[in-house]
Amino acid sequence: MFSENYDTILVAGFMLLMGVLEGIGGLYRNSKRTKDDWWIEILSFFHASAIAKPLVIFASTFLMTLALPGLKHAYSHLSLWISFPIVILMDDFIQYWYHRKAHEWKWLWNFHRPHHTTPQMGVLVTFRENIFYILILPNLWWLGVATYLGMAEAVILGVTIKYFIIVGAHSNVRWDQWLYKYSFLHPVAWIIERTISTPSTHFAHHGKTAKDGISNPTGNFSNMFFFWDIIFGTALITRKYPLEFGIENDPKDHWAAHLYWPIIKSDKRGSEIGDGYIKSFTQLKSPHKMTVIPNKNYWYCSCGYSTDQPFCNGSHNGTKYKPLKVAFQKEKIVSFCTCKKTNTAPYCDGSHKNS
Repeated sequence: MFSENYDTILVAGFMLLMGVLEGIGGLYRNSKRTKDDWWIEILSFFHASAIAKPLVIFASTFLMTLALPGLKHAYSHLSLWISFPIVILMDDFIQYWYHRKAHEWKWLWNFHRPHHTTPQMGVLVTFRENIFYILILPNLWWLGVATYLGMAEAVILGVTIKYFIIVGAHSNVRWDQWLYKYSFLHPVAWIIERTISTPSTHFAHHGKTAKDGISNPTGNFSNMFFFWDIIFGTALITRKYPLEFGIENDPKDHWAAHLYWPIIKSDKRGSEIGDGYIKSFTQLKSPHKMTVIPNKNYWYCSCGYSTDQPFCNGSHNGTKYKPLKVAFQKEKIVSFCTCKKTNTAPYCDGSHKNS
């Protein structure tokens, strides 16, 4: 029994160690977490370790037995040097795209949303998810399949290493800051931050808004290997840490709605996980003319859902759109498009006259 679950035991022990270090560092003395946040994080860890993992492993094994009984332990002859990279690269590649789509597909965003409503980082944020988000994690199902195929040792080793990395990337113990502090370590930092997720790169993903120049909530999707973001063009590396975490216009939903939507829905007015919520277009039919300030960054809404037209207010969550950053070298009057049909975004090109 211990051999089958030692990865969970080791990860839990590592989380406890990092949590103690966070406490010593003062994270919990003046915590921004509410009671709802604590319930979400504690129950999410229970869901992941005690419900989702054993259920998915059992279900994937059962389905493989029915569909492909001849493949049971078919690859047990592979050495760990071969099976380990197969297992872990496939696992992390799948999770990168699942995570990325969780920010682009509305229904999947609602499942993933609890992960981003945290007001501060910490070890428990690692598993802070809606229970259904965890149950349908495709890479978790892949691990079940890999185990069935006879690569159990690679699965145990890979999962253990992976969670050490992602727990470290979520923890407020900012271990990577030492790499940035000393110039002789900068070459090492350059390699590490482009290979695995670090607090700096992953904190950026959790930052409240890209307007701070540090956060990248529509990028830095990687879990274990950060090179997926490098390869697919979603990386932002600043070696800094956001000051604010969470999502814009957060209605502070009840913990049960976060964890069990769509079975339990939020009673907060205007909540994305509330009953009957519909994301409405807010485009206007005439351009927004204003005098812009030199060298100031403006974040243009490209999704058409923002209530602060023509500028972004975070409403693009759950869509494929990202805000467009634009700055001007001198003061002038600019006509920003609000109909979202322009071919010269963010500027009006008269397309609204044809709508």
